[in-house]
Amino acid sequence: MSWDKPFREPIELPDGNALVSLRDAGVYITQLPQSEHDAKEWQTAMHCLIEAADYGGPVSFARLGIAQALHRHQEKVFDPARKQSHWHKQRRG
Repeated sequence: MSWDKPFREPIELPDGNALVSLRDAGVYITQLPQSEHDAKEWQTAMHCLIEAADYGGPVSFARLGIAQALHRHQEKVFDPARKQSHWHKQRRG
């Protein structure tokens, strides 16, 4: 594998820039302030990046780790409009 391996879809950053490759994400994490860098979510994201770049691990896991770290302070709100019930009545014909 390689640190130049691209993500399937770029990861949008809060400042409008995007992370396109594993290398971009690694550089982004290393440039975070120490207090951010030491957060468990960023440490997990970096672990997933290293696994993908150096050991052939899934790039999708690295992307997920970055996304979770980026959005860790956002409140998770359930939107019932997006939920499709699988308990709906079935038509009998």
